[in-house]
Amino acid sequence: MQQPHDTPTLGKRAALSIAALGVVFGDIGTSPLYAIRECFHGEYGIAVTESNVLGVLSLVFWALLLVVTIKYLVFIMRADNDGEGGVLALTALAKPKQVRMGTPSWVLVAFGLFAACLLYGDGMITPAISVLSAVEGLGHIEPVFAPYVIHVTLGILVGLFLLQRHGTAKVGTLFGPIILVWFCVLAALGLPQIIGNPKVLSALLPWHGIEFLVENRAHGFVVLGAVFLVVTGAEAIYADMGHFGSSPIRLTWFAVAFPALTLNYFGQGAHLMANPQDAFHPFYAIVPHWALIPLVILATMATIIASQAVITGAFSLTSQAINLGYLPRLRVTHTSSTHIGQIYVAPVNWLLMICTVGLVLGFRSSSKLAAAYGVAVTATMLITSILFFVVARKRWNWSLPAAGALTVLFLMVDSSFFVSNMTKIFHGAWFPLLIGGVFFIVMITWEEGREILGAKIQGLTESLSAFMDQVLADKPQRVEGQAFFLTGSYDRVPMAMVQNMRHNKIVHSEVYFLHIRIEEIPRVPNMEKIELERFGSGIYRIIAHFGFMEEPKIATILELCKGLGIEADLETASFFLGREKLILGDKPGMGRLRAHLFLFLSHNAMDAAGFFDIPSEQVIEVGAQLEL
Repeated sequence: MQQPHDTPTLGKRAALSIAALGVVFGDIGTSPLYAIRECFHGEYGIAVTESNVLGVLSLVFWALLLVVTIKYLVFIMRADNDGEGGVLALTALAKPKQVRMGTPSWVLVAFGLFAACLLYGDGMITPAISVLSAVEGLGHIEPVFAPYVIHVTLGILVGLFLLQRHGTAKVGTLFGPIILVWFCVLAALGLPQIIGNPKVLSALLPWHGIEFLVENRAHGFVVLGAVFLVVTGAEAIYADMGHFGSSPIRLTWFAVAFPALTLNYFGQGAHLMANPQDAFHPFYAIVPHWALIPLVILATMATIIASQAVITGAFSLTSQAINLGYLPRLRVTHTSSTHIGQIYVAPVNWLLMICTVGLVLGFRSSSKLAAAYGVAVTATMLITSILFFVVARKRWNWSLPAAGALTVLFLMVDSSFFVSNMTKIFHGAWFPLLIGGVFFIVMITWEEGREILGAKIQGLTESLSAFMDQVLADKPQRVEGQAFFLTGSYDRVPMAMVQNMRHNKIVHSEVYFLHIRIEEIPRVPNMEKIELERFGSGIYRIIAHFGFMEEPKIATILELCKGLGIEADLETASFFLGREKLILGDKPGMGRLRAHLFLFLSHNAMDAAGFFDIPSEQVIEVGAQLEL
């Protein structure tokens, strides 16, 4: 399959680059609304002096250069999983082929899962802080509007989440151009300020940042937590690589995003050096009064787009986790026939909406929300650096000195930001950690519960070879028709067949044991998807291989089987599915509380027929009671 980054035409690359602006750089592109303000006017704001301004700007520039440019665009994006990026794709690259819970190798998987779970917390805070910081511009237009900032913000956010089920494909084509205009405006706002005070350009030299940290000591180190706000969104750059390819993303960063952000940040700094009293909102302070209204509108549009990208990322992460077996089956709805990434997961959408609205009502200002922002993202970046080291050593065969030196550099930067953000724990930073922890417990509970059930089912069933011996020896009654038995293990007879043989004592003339296997790669080529084995006597085994970014639908499987000589009709074949009735034993294998959680998840999971799009009138469910 051709990936986006393989596209050779200049026109296509330009189109992808514009589209990437709207999706990839929306989050990091709206940070100028609040990042510099938090350094000088936030919970731990530092005095607005010339040396402090130059020091903060130096730290901002080098953070963008080291974290976004060098770490992510130059190195991390090389760790693509068949063209796909993101922490789950990186985890799949780093971990061995077969990993069981409790083994040392599973620690890598646990790290990757926890990093992915933290992104849910980020997905709740980003819409809240972005939209709220934009709407706060109303107070700069006219103070009388200030009391209505919360109401307008809530209206925008609720409307955004309500529209998710309808999809954003129709307006998605506008995202790129709007964000392009936004970046151009950022540059245009900052450039005159820099021209008026060119001394600010000396902040490009790193020793201003070093001097700032040395002189201000503990206070300066705490301000690093606010400086980090300029690189939030870097993980999205890596996660969205599969949609656009690495080349358009790199081109867009160097040609548009990086220079525009630098100009705006330095422009805000230049203004503060001359007007320290404007530290309460330096972004809007550099906006001409006549442009405030259109800029608030543009800023609101930009933050809505940034929020949309984060919400879509949460949907995509959920879909991947379901396919990889870390979450129970949920209905994933495609909202566009042409945009693969446009999906909708209702439970995740409503959870994000409730938490985002709660954050706005609880914190009531973007400055206070900024105190909750950063810990989850820095933790994710730390884990990404660790996983990168494993990939560099095991996949790319880098030498220990080369991989170690680069990883140490990344960890030094990441850990500095992480520790500085830990000071925010009691000011709201506990929230994304709590959300990440809850999702992590859910994921490992679901995975471990399925492992326990799988082991119990395996103990109640027999191998396929033993089943074939029984069929040949007993010669059960055969009836005309095609029967598909879905099985979680490719070499065991499914419980549905065991129960069918025990009670009905018949076997269809054509029996297909279908095992759907999700591979640790994003997509499997169609020519490699189906593995067929003929046992004789009309009995077959089908192993369908899908990537974790794909949808394992029964119609797709049957269509691909035609190429191997299997003519199966979705409207006439019978599909036998196992339906386990779970009960809680005296000594559950995972602890009583987690066992109750697993039961709750199982009872609320989408049934296999709906998940695989099997016509309900063709489904026969065979139940079995299992003790957890």
